[in-house]
Amino acid sequence: MKKVKVVYFLPLIVVAILLVFFIVGLQRDPRALPSVLLDRPVPTFSLPGLPDRDPALTDPGAFQGKVVLLNFFGSWCVACLQEHPVLKRIQAEGLVPLHGIAFKDKPEDTLRWLGRHGDPYDAIGYDTTNRIAIEFGVTGAPETFVIDKQGVIRHKHVGPITDEVWVNTLRPLIEDLQNG
Repeated sequence: MKKVKVVYFLPLIVVAILLVFFIVGLQRDPRALPSVLLDRPVPTFSLPGLPDRDPALTDPGAFQGKVVLLNFFGSWCVACLQEHPVLKRIQAEGLVPLHGIAFKDKPEDTLRWLGRHGDPYDAIGYDTTNRIAIEFGVTGAPETFVIDKQGVIRHKHVGPITDEVWVNTLRPLIEDLQNG
């Protein structure tokens, strides 16, 4: 007789467990993707530049000694266009070098896009094989990394940088890293 009662409560127990997982999942930020690269040196790479656009992003060793913002973008990316005015303001502010890596794109499309919307990047590398995006664990565009003076990745931001993200997260982090 007791076995029958357990069978009646089993679906209720399963639903309760699933509900707990659902509630916990709703409280997590879907943009907060963990990165295995945090607190690790920038992967070694050498990327060609875009035709008739200097400088190329050929040596991440050039990051040594300064804090850098590294942005993965593409002309095909709607969210990249959304963040582009913020990147232009960041570049105009002059607080930090802004480097870009164009990926999943054709060089002529990237150049046309930058010509149409403005070019906020101090240097751009063209990821012809998307290998560098894979090494950085990029899952989409845009994604932006804050790299410290020692060439170590300190922060990964997934999605477009908004004014709020710049003011409340990235700018204070960059200032701390520059002063530290």
